[in-house]
Amino acid sequence: MKARIKFRKYGVMRFIGHLDVMRFFQKAMRRADIPIAFTGGYSPHMIMSFAQPLGVGVTSDGEYLDIELKEDIELAEAVRRLNEVMVEGMEVISFVRIPDDKKSSGMTIVAGARYGVTLLESAKSADITRAFPSSWKTKLEEFMGQESIVVLKKTKRSEMEVDIKPMIYQMEFKEEGIHLFLAAGSEQNLKPDLVMESFVKFIGENPESVPFHYHRIDVYARGPKGAFVPLDELKLS
Repeated sequence: MKARIKFRKYGVMRFIGHLDVMRFFQKAMRRADIPIAFTGGYSPHMIMSFAQPLGVGVTSDGEYLDIELKEDIELAEAVRRLNEVMVEGMEVISFVRIPDDKKSSGMTIVAGARYGVTLLESAKSADITRAFPSSWKTKLEEFMGQESIVVLKKTKRSEMEVDIKPMIYQMEFKEEGIHLFLAAGSEQNLKPDLVMESFVKFIGENPESVPFHYHRIDVYARGPKGAFVPLDELKLS
């Protein structure tokens, strides 16, 4: 029996890296008495996996953790128990059952992610923002009007030129900030900071002098008809 947990990460917890988030949830499972299953062998560990882990400094309203259960638990009760042991900056939003097959795992089905980007008054604080220059709206349209957007994308082993435009599903200028909907997952994965760095260079400014805060709104999979659906709303059979 498997379940998918959706949680928020905000405030000071945005500075906690993925490995620490994993350790935090391992402790939370014990404290909340969630009947999570363990692997076998001499060094058993909890069966859990995160879908598209966040980078340090990024807040989110849509993070996902898949776990395997050794016995059933009432869904609302699981949410209540977990939130009782959460710290400030972490909140469990939902707890839903998912099929047992590997093709349904969050790591496998992620296809897109939506972000909100705000302009900071200073790189020293993510809490004080300022309005985007009104001229950026036209410049953003020009940026997205290009036939291609080629950037130098770095990996752990190499770097290469990549056209990221096909991976930008949506980029909109709004009063509260810039909204991005980007490809995510194992096949194609585009980080919001790479998009904004490319945009800032396009308008002739130094990316290091323009501080942004990134907030992930949700993570999506492709539904049965090809539409993007949040992971906790995907109907799996």
